[in-house]
Amino acid sequence: MSGKNKKQFGVWMDTQQATIIGRENVDSGDFVILGHAKNAGSGGNSNENAANNSEKTLQTKFFKEVNAYMQNVEEIHVTGTGDIQEQFIRYLSETPQFKNTVANESTSNKMSDEKLIEFISAKFN
Repeated sequence: MSGKNKKQFGVWMDTQQATIIGRENVDSGDFVILGHAKNAGSGGNSNENAANNSEKTLQTKFFKEVNAYMQNVEEIHVTGTGDIQEQFIRYLSETPQFKNTVANESTSNKMSDEKLIEFISAKFN
C-alpha cells in the first residue's frame, strides 16, 4: 500500500508542546514541519475540581490547536513522552472529523526537527 497519496501527518507531543509534521503538498512531497503548538498549562486554582476542569479545558484547546495544522488527516503517527499521545488519539477518535483516521503511536524522547522528520518519514515508508 503506497502512502504517497494519503494525507499523512506526524506529531511529537508532551503535555507542554507539540511539533506537527506533514507533507509539503498535503498528500505528496517530502515531510516538513508544519508548526508548533504550546499548552499554556493551568494557573493556580482554589480547589481540586476547578483545577481538574481547567486542565481538561486547556488540554482540549491544545489538541484543537494541533488539529488546526492537519486538514482531512487520513493517517497519523503520534509520538512523544508520557501518556498524552493516547489521550490525543482518543480525542481524535471521539471527534467526528477524525473518526476514520488511522492512528499509530510510539514513545520517544524529544528530538531535533530534522530527526523528527526522518523518524516520521520512516514510519510512513
